[in-house]
Amino acid sequence: MILLRQLLGDVLRRLRVRQGRTLREVSTLARVSLGYLSEVERGQKEASSELLASICGALGVPLSQVLREVSDQFALAELQAAPVMADVPEHERLSLSETVPGSIGDSVFPEVKDMVAA
Repeated sequence: MILLRQLLGDVLRRLRVRQGRTLREVSTLARVSLGYLSEVERGQKEASSELLASICGALGVPLSQVLREVSDQFALAELQAAPVMADVPEHERLSLSETVPGSIGDSVFPEVKDMVAA
């Protein structure tokens, strides 16, 4: 199972190390204890949005950039863990018309339905 807090911690640590900054320096600037920041970087603690904003401010990096990097890594991890649909017989796959009412299959986004059908 992919843990969001681990990916987030990895991204924060990588940014800090790339800048040549110490945990102590970033924790002081972010006004968070050194131990807590260390636990966040190791993926052992969940960081609140306020704490993330403070850490990003201390690193001089926009929160959106950090979240984008986490999202990209999460997507890659999902792709690596996902079963290949080519191995599933066609008759066992769900078609768009079998999805939940109000979903893409009900033409909420007809252009997406057309792309998936292609």
